[in-house]
Amino acid sequence: MRIRALLAVSLAAVSLSACATATRYDAAGDVHALLVAIRDNDHAAFDARVDRPALKAEIESQLVRKARGSNLGGWQAALVALAGPAADIAGEALIRPETFRYAADYYGYTPDKPIPDRISIAAGLRYIGSDQVCAAKTKTGPCLLTFTLEGGTWRLSGFDPETAKRHLKL
Repeated sequence: MRIRALLAVSLAAVSLSACATATRYDAAGDVHALLVAIRDNDHAAFDARVDRPALKAEIESQLVRKARGSNLGGWQAALVALAGPAADIAGEALIRPETFRYAADYYGYTPDKPIPDRISIAAGLRYIGSDQVCAAKTKTGPCLLTFTLEGGTWRLSGFDPETAKRHLKL
């Protein structure tokens, strides 16, 4: 009886693991498409895989954090108030394939190398929520890009600039 229960639990665990792997494999296809779009400077394909409002919110959050951490006294409130409009301007200027080229290079998407396969990409994806994965070069490496599932497509929704600065020597 215990063997049957153990077998049932094991099968359930394998089934759940397979679902998670299939989801990561699906996400890897969209991550791959984004990195190819970045490498090829394909604005239309890039825009199809990017969540601009989420990235602008990420930029605004970074600006607010920096404003609150500054020693500007009474100017902090003004800087926080300007974070939204500044994020809109920065988003329009920065959310484009050229800006993310270093990420594509980091993940191996350069013209002089073969493109990584979907399985390799899936191995570098980690769940950070029920509908979010982060991309790392290795299973335990730093996450640079975050993707969120929206309407059946995994879209770039976040970016860790501090990790990029540390590991990519920007």
